[in-house]
Amino acid sequence: MSGTVSSIDPAAKTIEIDTDDGSEGVFQVLTKSNVSFDFNKDLRADATPADSFTKKGDEVIVFYFGGSYLPRTAIALQDLGPGPLEKKSGTVVKFDKHGHLVTIMTPSGAKEPFHIEAKTVAETSVGAVPASKFDPEKGDQIQVIATTANGNNTALFIHAD
Repeated sequence: MSGTVSSIDPAAKTIEIDTDDGSEGVFQVLTKSNVSFDFNKDLRADATPADSFTKKGDEVIVFYFGGSYLPRTAIALQDLGPGPLEKKSGTVVKFDKHGHLVTIMTPSGAKEPFHIEAKTVAETSVGAVPASKFDPEKGDQIQVIATTANGNNTALFIHAD
């Protein structure tokens, strides 16, 4: 999940995120280091443990467990910086895994390409994975959070709708 850190409360052990999808944004902070869970080692290496994160106002990817019947518990956060970041939604028109490129068609009909790098994260139905393991099909709806430099878009986070 992605969003902007709106508050950090060390005493209550919570982090509040203004989530990009509009869902509930209060996360408990995982403070126990002896908890076992499946968390991709590459994603973990690029993230900050939730109990060490301190950058209010930054855009982040939140790695968490829980939901529906259990409180959301943040394991770690990947800092995307203070922004501004491009946030685009659309339909996949082309996905070139070997060329590291996904092109979407936005609701306005514009085709926008996004480069995929080794550190790009994708959220899938089975959780967060490196984008190299993401395999959308033509016609899939996705949201891309990206940086733009020299006219080139680089995807930081891809969320399959």
